Amino acid sequence: MPTTTTIQPETPAEGLAAVVALRRLADQLEAAEVERAIRQGWTWSRIAEALGVTRQAVHKKFAKRIEAAGIETRRRRDV
Repeated sequence: MPTTTTIQPETPAEGLAAVVALRRLADQLEAAEVERAIRQGWTWSRIAEALGVTRQAVHKKFAKRIEAAGIETRRRRDV
């Protein structure tokens, strides 16, 4: 089993700065992967399921960004 090393920041300020940096990185990664999924034809529902959130939540968070990038999304069929 691999050994893991825990890095302990010297001060709370350093630790909290690391948290902020990780959140920003996670947000950037999430946005890039949602965009990639949409480009590959995934539905909002499929993306939401993969992220563990509702379709409405993921759509609200990313729809404007996707539209601004000029990416076509799959439309739900009228029932």
